[in-house]
Amino acid sequence: MSFFRPPAYSHGDRLEAAGHVLRLSVNARARRISLRVDRTRREVVATAPTAKRLSEAVAFARERIGWIEAQLADLPAPRPVAPGMTVELFGRPFQLVARNGRARIDLEAGIIAAPDDAAFADRVVRLVKAEAKRRFTELTEGYAHMLGVPVPSVSVVDAKARWGSCTPARIGKPASIRYSWRLALAPLPVADYVAAHECAHLIEANHGPRFWALVDRIYGDPGPHRGWLRAHGTGLHAFGR
Repeated sequence: MSFFRPPAYSHGDRLEAAGHVLRLSVNARARRISLRVDRTRREVVATAPTAKRLSEAVAFARERIGWIEAQLADLPAPRPVAPGMTVELFGRPFQLVARNGRARIDLEAGIIAAPDDAAFADRVVRLVKAEAKRRFTELTEGYAHMLGVPVPSVSVVDAKARWGSCTPARIGKPASIRYSWRLALAPLPVADYVAAHECAHLIEANHGPRFWALVDRIYGDPGPHRGWLRAHGTGLHAFGR
């Protein structure tokens, strides 16, 4: 008889595995223990079919440390926000400059300026978010008019899993669309495609053939831009890390 019991783990627990974050997940639809890399959070997810098998998932992850390190090493390097770096807003390069006075984006000079203090990075990110909100509001209004539907409310969020989400209008409640503010760091055609995609959901709340036909009608072929996000999306999430 053993007097030692394995640790009790729960869904959502975060552990350390060889210096890396290991997040535990329970998925009743899973058929086996599995590992995957959450590229936006830069952590590894160990999934088990039941909470009772989470200890097996932890053991499996620790056996696969070599695989984990190889997967995480393939991620884009973090890009901490600091004076002197260059960022692209909707495809246009801007240099980050430390300068006294109000934080602002100078479109003519191509700079983003903020005081050189502990809040420099936070101020820059707030400016990028504001620019994302402004530009996505314009894009959304254009597609809503094209589709002949009321303009939805627009907000920007730091989404981890999706670039945008749409809630169609309901009785007594207007439609709303949320965009990842990090799309401001992508080329304008990519951001434009995401706006068209989410606005198409105002009419077709699905991803069926009619939805894609509508996207093609109001925007064109989405293939290149979806491909860009698959190839470079993780890099957008590295900004500010």
